Amino acid sequence: MASSLIIGTRGSRLALVQAHSVARDLEAGRDDLDVQVRVLTTKGDADRDASLDTFGGEGVFVKELERALASGEIDAAVHSLKDLPTSLPCGLAIASVPERVDPRDALISRDGAGLDDLPAGTCVATGSPRRRAQLQHYRPDLRFAGIRGNIDTRLKKLEEPDGPDAIVLAVAGLQRLGWTDRISEILSPEVCMPAVGQAALAIETRNDDHPVLEAARRIEDLPTRQAVTAERAFLHYIGGGCHTPVGAWGRIEEGCLALDAVLAAEDGEWLVRQSLRGQPGEAADLGRRLAEAVLAEAAEATESR
Repeated sequence: MASSLIIGTRGSRLALVQAHSVARDLEAGRDDLDVQVRVLTTKGDADRDASLDTFGGEGVFVKELERALASGEIDAAVHSLKDLPTSLPCGLAIASVPERVDPRDALISRDGAGLDDLPAGTCVATGSPRRRAQLQHYRPDLRFAGIRGNIDTRLKKLEEPDGPDAIVLAVAGLQRLGWTDRISEILSPEVCMPAVGQAALAIETRNDDHPVLEAARRIEDLPTRQAVTAERAFLHYIGGGCHTPVGAWGRIEEGCLALDAVLAAEDGEWLVRQSLRGQPGEAADLGRRLAEAVLAEAAEATESR
């Protein structure tokens, strides 16, 4: 088993908290294991002003980490799983998925008002097409604006005189940074379905580096792995990515794998929501079957417009 390893991460405050948490978990109970954290700058971090749509494709937060991993500069990469494309480069694998935290989204408003209490015309900022489409479908009387930056940057924009009236962030990030006191309302998945893999971490390694694979698998959480496998299979068969208004939420309930999913029009005019339940060991197939059902209903919705 590996006696030392280097894990790569983005340099944001949240990414560092996540990476150091993984490092501590890897070292726990292993006095002979030394884990170092190395910060790398990704394309998405280097240009924080441009919309993510302008980068052309997925993986803007992971490609530099994967390059360093493939070259041997680092031994593992810690990602927010929602940033990781469903298809990985040849030779790399998700070695471990630790236990997930709260996958839901949170509304943070200037005056603490919840979603239903926001006045018509309130400006809600989000950089996520998924969040915008679902919230626009639920509250078409609100105004929406784009926003980029790390969590602390977005919270500061909320305080600026010309900033938005409210923003939407992942509960998980606020939890990990100790900022849950800023939450005005945790949004129900029935209103705003989480992103695929939201609140879960992924430890990516080379698939032939057996000592590192063994070390990473010690902190695997099987129920989380099964849930996100179903979600990622759903996203793969939908053919969507981070710019598609699509969400999914898997979890183990009474021994079964429950999977809910949403696909929406970008403007929120139509929205398809479906659910399936199956065996945890058939997670990928469950995601595929739900994708087929959602795509069929979405085709009917678009034809009727």
